[in-house]
Amino acid sequence: MRRFIFVLAAFFIFSVVLSGCGSRTISSGSTEKMITIGITQIVEHPALDSAREGFIKALKDNGYVEGKNVTFIQENAQGDMSTAQTIAKKFVDKNVDLIFSIATPTTQAVKKATSTIPIVFTAVTDPVAAGLVNSLDKPGGNVTGTSDMEPINDQLKLIKDLVPGAKRVGIIYNAGEVNSTVQVKIAKDDAASLGYSIVEATVSNSSEVNQAAQSLVGKVDAIWLPTDNTVASSVAAIIKVANSAKIPVVAAEKGMVEGGSLATLGISYSDLGYQAGSMAIKILKGEKPANIKVETAKNLQLIINQKEADAIGLKIPDSIMKKAQEVIK
Repeated sequence: MRRFIFVLAAFFIFSVVLSGCGSRTISSGSTEKMITIGITQIVEHPALDSAREGFIKALKDNGYVEGKNVTFIQENAQGDMSTAQTIAKKFVDKNVDLIFSIATPTTQAVKKATSTIPIVFTAVTDPVAAGLVNSLDKPGGNVTGTSDMEPINDQLKLIKDLVPGAKRVGIIYNAGEVNSTVQVKIAKDDAASLGYSIVEATVSNSSEVNQAAQSLVGKVDAIWLPTDNTVASSVAAIIKVANSAKIPVVAAEKGMVEGGSLATLGISYSDLGYQAGSMAIKILKGEKPANIKVETAKNLQLIINQKEADAIGLKIPDSIMKKAQEVIK
């Protein structure tokens, strides 16, 4: 009888252990459950790639290791909205545990596809204007994330510091990107107080970027590039034209400076992606996206491309060089 009771008790304990292993709890990095995160990116370029890498690093630093307790399904729409919508549907059909969306168009696609799967975004300039959240403080619904709204006024002031005589500033952007139109409106509102006139050159795809840059030659003293996905994927074409005409280019983020622009006072997309990863962890531990405030970049970086300055024959003031967190030579 004793042996029977012992065996019965052992069987009960074993059954409890098994049932625990099969639970859907995803409350920590050491969870037994393999979770699945869908990552959707609108296009491939250094800034968005860095955001993706930062996100994955944040999860890894907190115990979510690919192949061990998390699976990442990484997709890229290559600039095509219909592809972005197909990717969104794929993630919903697979019933992933969380979606990480990089840039405004892909986030709009996944929000349209699901109202139940948690969505964390990054590289979205104005999530309210894009219809993604109710407000920055109280997103509501199933979406939250990190905004890449940069200090546009300070970036325009940086142009004045680098090129004191600049009066005409050119802006190249995709008028079809909500994030870009928001930035350009801010730039135009700020321009008058800084003594600038703005000259716009709009594109609808990357094949038009070179022509847009050519259209600014002879019409502007400097060019400012917003965090525009079409532009970011074609920076080299802009720099080639600008260098030939000796036009300095100030960009909104680090990746564009690494791609040849003269300078930025901007955000680190790697850090922004890492912040988004930290928010995703909160959700995996049980918090609701609706209650997690949208965050902006915590740190700004002044980055100077000395190689580019030499190429266009521009002397960077010592006062600017001393403030720079990074100088590309």
